[in-house]
Amino acid sequence: MPLYETVMQEKPPVVLDIGTAYTKLGFAAEAYPRKIIPTEYISSANGESKKLFNYETLQEFYDQMVDFLQMIFFKYLLVSPKDRKIVIVENVYGQTVIRETLAKVLFRHYEVASVLYVPSHMIALSTLAVPNGVIVDMGYAETTVMPVFSGVQIMQAFQDQKYGGRDIHEVLKCLLLKEGIDSHLLTEEVLEDIKVRTCFITKLSRAHAYAENNPPQAPPDVQYPIADKAIITVPGHVREEAFEIFFEKNNDRDSLPHLILKAILGCPLDVRRILCENIFVVGGSSIVMGLLPRLKEELQYLVANDKEYQKRLHGDIIFKFHKCLGRANIAAWLGASLCASTDLVNSRSLTKEAYMRFERVPDWICLDDNRVNG
Repeated sequence: MPLYETVMQEKPPVVLDIGTAYTKLGFAAEAYPRKIIPTEYISSANGESKKLFNYETLQEFYDQMVDFLQMIFFKYLLVSPKDRKIVIVENVYGQTVIRETLAKVLFRHYEVASVLYVPSHMIALSTLAVPNGVIVDMGYAETTVMPVFSGVQIMQAFQDQKYGGRDIHEVLKCLLLKEGIDSHLLTEEVLEDIKVRTCFITKLSRAHAYAENNPPQAPPDVQYPIADKAIITVPGHVREEAFEIFFEKNNDRDSLPHLILKAILGCPLDVRRILCENIFVVGGSSIVMGLLPRLKEELQYLVANDKEYQKRLHGDIIFKFHKCLGRANIAAWLGASLCASTDLVNSRSLTKEAYMRFERVPDWICLDDNRVNG
């Protein structure tokens, strides 16, 4: 329980950022989450740990969400959710079944006072106090790009691709298996630790050399101990090739630099230059050495050598990147924490009375939910 709850008349809202791999949880107006936990729950039936989003029926998903939120409230936050305000970070294009089930569990099972859904991209940008930007969210299951101008998301320019931290783990595992390392040693936790501790993104010139089958001198190998089981060697070329999945060249032109340029070109002509100078990269997969310098090199290379981009991006384009105030993986949670400390949590939230009346969560894509009068 927060120390200041006893002296405040109103309980501080709970802020949740439920991701595919990890969940950030804490209270409003705090600079860091209280806890970052795997998005898994302990089954009340057999006591096993299972992924939250692995379900077959809606009832099963409802039961899983009940167990997961119970763990959050009573094990980690140590507060009662009854009559408490909740702020939830969500992807604008997230699945409706997830937000509906989450609201149903919170209102019906835990009887919270209100729920406020905040868009992940725009709320991450709010931590910088700037109105314009291209937010690149590099998550575990996917990478998304959303342009924002004057505090408004440009929905038609949204881009996404199904590569992220999970795909890096698969590439890393394949490369290590080719080196003769036993597969039973390469668990998901070990692969993630190897990725974070040893891997980095190489320069554009070295990447071109690898692509032309003329590999440069590899960086040093790393000895990585796996508990008391073994000590494996992570070769230098594996360390710098694992993240190349974000920059692969193909006919679909769906690499990360292409996604950013497509998102910018999907915006009106007069805002493109401003967006190029305000790129904000967040997400757990973005915490890797060398990402921003390589991304800038790739963008400048494409603008200078690709005829399509030369025609549509006129003049001398300069790409600039914002630096996160804290860790890139908690940028969205931090923005939601700031938002929850303002009056928006009172004026924009979905109250328990409104939910019980309509039995649904208002959605931005529904015209009936966006009428001002009538």
